Amino acid sequence: MSGRKPASSRSAAAGPAPARQEVLSRFFQSTGNLKSTTSPTGAVPKAGPDSDSAAPLASTLPPQLPPHVVVEIGRSKKRPLENDGPVQKKAKKVQEKEGRSDSVTSGNVEPKKGLRMKTVLKSLEKLKEFCCDSALPQNRVQTEPPQERYAVLPKCTDFDDISRLRAKNAVSSEDSKSQISQKDKTLFDLSPSGSSQKGNDNLQTTSDPKPSNKRTKSIYTPLELQYIELKQQQKDAILCVECGYKYRFFGEDAEVAARELNIYCHLDHNFMTASIPTHRLFVHVRRLVAKGYKVGVVKQTETAALKAIGDNKSSLFSRKLTALYTKSTLIGEDVNPLVKLDDAINVDEIVTDNSTNFLLCICEDQENVKDKKKGNIFIGMVGVQPATGEVVFDSFQDSASRLELETRILCLQPVELLLPSHLSEQTEMLIHRTTAARVRDDRIRVERMDNVYFEYSHAFQAVTEFYAKDVVDIQGSQSFSGIINLEKTVICSLAAIIRYLKEFNLEKVLSKPKEINARLDAVSEVLHSESSVFGQIENHLRKLPDIERGLCSIYHKKCSTQEFFLIVKTLYHLKSEFQALIPAVNSHVRSDLLQTFILEIPELLSPVERFLKLLNEQAAKSGDKTELFKDLSDFPLIKKRKDEIQEVTHRIQIHLQDIRKILKNPSAQYVTVSGQEFMIEIKNSAVSCIPTDWVKVGSTKAVSRFHSPFIVENYRRLNQLREQLVLDCSAEWLDFLEDFSEHYHSLCKAVHHLATVDCIFSLAKVAKQGNYCRPTLQEERKIMIKNGRHPVIDVLLGEQDQYVPNSTNLSGDSERVMIITGPNMGGKSSYIKQVALITIMAQIGSYVPAEEATIGIVDGIFTRMGAADNIYKGQSTFMEELTDTAEIIRQATSQSLVILDELGRGTSTHDGIAIAYATLEHFIKDVKSLTLFVTHYPPVCELEKSYLQQVGNYHMGFLVNEDESKEDPGEEQVPDFVTFLYQITRGIAARSYGLNVAKLADVPEEILKKAASKSKELEGLVNMKRKRLKCFAKLWVINDAKGLQKWRDEFDVEEIQASHLDE
Repeated sequence: MSGRKPASSRSAAAGPAPARQEVLSRFFQSTGNLKSTTSPTGAVPKAGPDSDSAAPLASTLPPQLPPHVVVEIGRSKKRPLENDGPVQKKAKKVQEKEGRSDSVTSGNVEPKKGLRMKTVLKSLEKLKEFCCDSALPQNRVQTEPPQERYAVLPKCTDFDDISRLRAKNAVSSEDSKSQISQKDKTLFDLSPSGSSQKGNDNLQTTSDPKPSNKRTKSIYTPLELQYIELKQQQKDAILCVECGYKYRFFGEDAEVAARELNIYCHLDHNFMTASIPTHRLFVHVRRLVAKGYKVGVVKQTETAALKAIGDNKSSLFSRKLTALYTKSTLIGEDVNPLVKLDDAINVDEIVTDNSTNFLLCICEDQENVKDKKKGNIFIGMVGVQPATGEVVFDSFQDSASRLELETRILCLQPVELLLPSHLSEQTEMLIHRTTAARVRDDRIRVERMDNVYFEYSHAFQAVTEFYAKDVVDIQGSQSFSGIINLEKTVICSLAAIIRYLKEFNLEKVLSKPKEINARLDAVSEVLHSESSVFGQIENHLRKLPDIERGLCSIYHKKCSTQEFFLIVKTLYHLKSEFQALIPAVNSHVRSDLLQTFILEIPELLSPVERFLKLLNEQAAKSGDKTELFKDLSDFPLIKKRKDEIQEVTHRIQIHLQDIRKILKNPSAQYVTVSGQEFMIEIKNSAVSCIPTDWVKVGSTKAVSRFHSPFIVENYRRLNQLREQLVLDCSAEWLDFLEDFSEHYHSLCKAVHHLATVDCIFSLAKVAKQGNYCRPTLQEERKIMIKNGRHPVIDVLLGEQDQYVPNSTNLSGDSERVMIITGPNMGGKSSYIKQVALITIMAQIGSYVPAEEATIGIVDGIFTRMGAADNIYKGQSTFMEELTDTAEIIRQATSQSLVILDELGRGTSTHDGIAIAYATLEHFIKDVKSLTLFVTHYPPVCELEKSYLQQVGNYHMGFLVNEDESKEDPGEEQVPDFVTFLYQITRGIAARSYGLNVAKLADVPEEILKKAASKSKELEGLVNMKRKRLKCFAKLWVINDAKGLQKWRDEFDVEEIQASHLDE
């Protein structure tokens, strides 16, 4: 037995319970309501006062509950918590303040050990269900042991456990919900511990024993209230709140950050919280954005020194949302830090993101009920790349398969989709497949917007207001009338994007394509000119930063001083170099395209010189905005602030003479240690001479450092002025960027000229290396290529294995369809790809890999090649093949080039031949497009007989080396050895020689022999049937007995030969 005195009352534990609840809420989270399970007074044996009574409880606690957290109840003296002395004192004070009377007398009867163990087990069971009752009546006697009133807070990384806990508490807390105000209901949604704590932990009622904030009369801290207000404005974003030297996450944001960033979160007051260092903000923001989250950055808008002299010096630091980031809007100094630049032109170490970040908005028009039932729909789309300011748009009719929309999504590779809240079922299925088919960090982010913003009336008004508000911006870009005359679905998509990205410049529309022959003239001149001017221009274009992205970042006022200086100095360097080349360009360059672009560049870049001369290079590279501007005549506010700082500094320096007199030390000097300036350093042995009103700032074993009262006052004033100078410089910096942005369109035009010149140089370089020729472009439907080569395979093979060139001759007025047969691996697919690539290269203004080429303008190249299923869609290989073919049939015109490779191979022979035959005949008769059709079905080649002028049969040349042993029927059959010639040749290839490919693939020899024998047998049967068919065809034209007898003799001979073959 313990020598301690037993408590005189069980209710003595009830007094300090609220205080204990306050203390231990740091370590425990409430998880439910504990309904009273105790018997009437005296009915249940009470734990004895001996020390052994606590032992079983401590030993049977859950493993995550440390033993030193056990609190003894029912004793007049409490066992102090380990390492928690101050907390114990606080609890004791609250206990005395509460002053609750003892209403239940406790007996000192010691229960039996079995009953004690039973009580302990019951307590442990209740640990999982208990929740602090926030509405506990003041006169209610708390008879439950406090050990049963706390649950261990689970680790914040165990999110599954937390979710289950919340789900359980959502049910258990229903009985304990108290009446609350509407404001408190709003705060419930932001509770960091979930809905389970709505009525228990986060609300202050008249009977809640939890202390409230004296200033705000709320249980939330001022910082938490500020976060709640910000979160109400950005409910779908994860907020990073700047708090001194770190950024903090709160509530569910903290749990998400802990899970995604692998950082620790914990309970702090009312919210779960996690934090990251300020200098690592860009890393963590990028990681969260890459996982599909919208991230907001909240920064402090006040500084400590300025706040100390302000009217709100006792209030919280003001904060506001300064940036919002998603996958498509990842622009700004916070997420694109630059390394320290020693040379603005050397950009090898600059961190840049070269990938495209398109935000794509899609809108549907379902007005036609008939098309809606079929699944057909008219779609409009607008794509914006905020990093470069690029805008693309399109509108088109799409079928139920949504292949047109899928093609455009795959082409643009958007990182974010902006969609109406409701789309058609087929479109929703496509969006789901597209977004789910990627890994998580590469998955497309989907943003939904209410359908009302996609209505044409609303959209037209929004677009009109946006483009008509600034006439200056409309000049130099697409006219306003051109914008409002776009398709309705495009207008609706544009309005939605304007609403989503108001700060981005959407007036910049893609430039019109240049005449193809003008570009060819430019490539030809660069290729054949002997002037050095082109070499100089090419050298100036090397190692340039991404100017287009940099200008866009400047336009949105999200660039750093380093990035601004890099871009402006690069543009000034280009302006100077191109200005010096103007005389040479006028005298040596003949191409109108090149001459116009090169001569316009210096004029377009002329505004950058003024901005560059205003900047201090060293300050710009270091990011010091206070010393950024050389000439302060244009910045009177900064000049005034610097004069005030200089005046205070001068007074402090003059005060040094007074200090020397006071200390009687003519050599005394100010010292600066750890950022503290203007300190007087005195040896500890001479401290007695220091006046008593001086303030001791710091000391070491040898010296002490002091501030005089004059220094204290003026140093405080100096710090306030310095911080105000930083704010003033930041404001002037934004105005400076705004002034620069007025020249955004002219600078972008100059960058476009530079890009075009660079493209022409690249085309000329490729043409020179590959011995290309200049194509002739015509309006006629014609593709005539002499000895053309595949541009990729030709380079891969090199000079050792020369690519075999092939010619093509297609014309809309004569032969416009080529049916191509030949052995497997004979080069059929490479040949048709070669024709398609040469056609594309000619139309972009490039030289082509051929001796001679005449290309007509085509409106599209449609291809159906390869074999692959789509399990996600539930479509087989053959279904995919026919779906693509059906789309080509709908889209192709007489001005198109159509390429179909082995159509119909995924089904039975008869069905495949029928589909291939009918499809090709449709293109010949109805579509009348230029067509290359590859097939292994000989019956398809019979279309040449029906359309002699339009269709030609071709095959890839080959040689067959037949073994003489095959003449002996007793020998085993072996596959023929085929030599590929890779030459397009007139005529039909009767066989495909698939066994030769099996031989090249190292199929076992016994299988090859069996296959060859079977092939010979099947071939003999087919030939016999053909001979009989011809024989019976002769019978129908015989009209005399002599002819009939002759036919019978010939038939008998053939039957005898056939029987020998069967043997």
